[in-house]
Amino acid sequence: MKKWLIMILTLGLGLLGLAGCSSSDETSSDGKVEITYGFWDKKQVPAIEEIIKLFNEKNPDIKVKTELTPYAQYFQKLETAATGGALPDVLWMNGPHVVQYAKGKVILPLSDMAKKDDYSFDNYPKSLIDLYTVDEEVYGIPKDFDTTGLWYNKKIFDEAGVPYPDDTWDWNKLKEVATKLTNKDKGIWGYAALMGNQGGYYDFIWQNGGHIISEDGKSVGFDQPEAIEALKYNISFIEDGLSPTQAQMTETAASELFSSGKIAMMFDGPWMVPEYKKNPDLNVAVVPKGKQRAVAIHGLSNVIAANTKHKEAAWKFVQFLGSKEAAEVYAKTGTVIPAYNGTQDAWLQSVPNLNLKAFIDGVDYSVPLPSVENTGEIWQYETDILKKAWSEEESVEDAVKELTKKANEALSKN
Repeated sequence: MKKWLIMILTLGLGLLGLAGCSSSDETSSDGKVEITYGFWDKKQVPAIEEIIKLFNEKNPDIKVKTELTPYAQYFQKLETAATGGALPDVLWMNGPHVVQYAKGKVILPLSDMAKKDDYSFDNYPKSLIDLYTVDEEVYGIPKDFDTTGLWYNKKIFDEAGVPYPDDTWDWNKLKEVATKLTNKDKGIWGYAALMGNQGGYYDFIWQNGGHIISEDGKSVGFDQPEAIEALKYNISFIEDGLSPTQAQMTETAASELFSSGKIAMMFDGPWMVPEYKKNPDLNVAVVPKGKQRAVAIHGLSNVIAANTKHKEAAWKFVQFLGSKEAAEVYAKTGTVIPAYNGTQDAWLQSVPNLNLKAFIDGVDYSVPLPSVENTGEIWQYETDILKKAWSEEESVEDAVKELTKKANEALSKN
């Protein structure tokens, strides 16, 4: 699964009550029903192609056309497509957007169809079904889930004579080892202080006892002492020269710097396994702890466009995407942690040289990714405002003051 970078654009109010023609209101040249499948992660293409092949063996009368859109443009493209009645028939959905799309009647409720076909939601973790339940209707079939791990470069550790990370590490240890591993002569940074929410500052805020959005959904916690301290700790790696700067990580993605041996450690998720498993120097451990250990948990689901003209075919495909058979494809390829209960063990064994159990362990101390009707708007404020603190143009205190004011105003509209 692609990481939830906070560069996200919100779905406009114009989506409410949309009607129109689906992009697949036709059959293919060979007479088959043609449906489209929209998603954003190119690393998952091989697994998706294998799953479609298996689906076609059972459903030769349905042709699936894939539409890959990079995550940074994905929801912007969906907004445009929905306005023009051209949404993919089946598409990936994330938790932060599902309320918006469900209430805007852009995606179909699946509960009645599942009941009619005796399709059980008990095959998935309850927390994921709950995530995609809006007004007591289930809108998405869980596909996968993820937590965060501390990825590290064994070669850099070995050359410095430093033991690998383990579950005894805390914030002080992370800073201490990052200092030892930073080597300016070799162009190596000890750690990448990402300006990302999941797998970044959200995790640190929770580890420090803070919160992102209050339980009543009316306010954010960025201006609270726990959050300010966590943000300062995160940014201190840049200030101390232990991490690339925000500008450097914008020019070249931290994941690329890490893969090429320029970064010793960074937070990242299981969505990077297909890429990182190619490098024998890399491995992963559980995240260090602050006052407590905490990571974000999230999972994608497959949903159906409300205006599809091939509802039956789309529903058949969504059911197959949520099947044990499809989950096992993701598991054996190490692509993502499959959501279907009982298939995670195969994922753990898919890349035996990596400590993938670190991500499963994370479930025990995980915190759900926050979701409100206008999550995207708040995330955009985070992007626009926090980058001023990450680039050291503004103090953390000034940045969170502005962020809290704008985010609380946005929440008051819900």
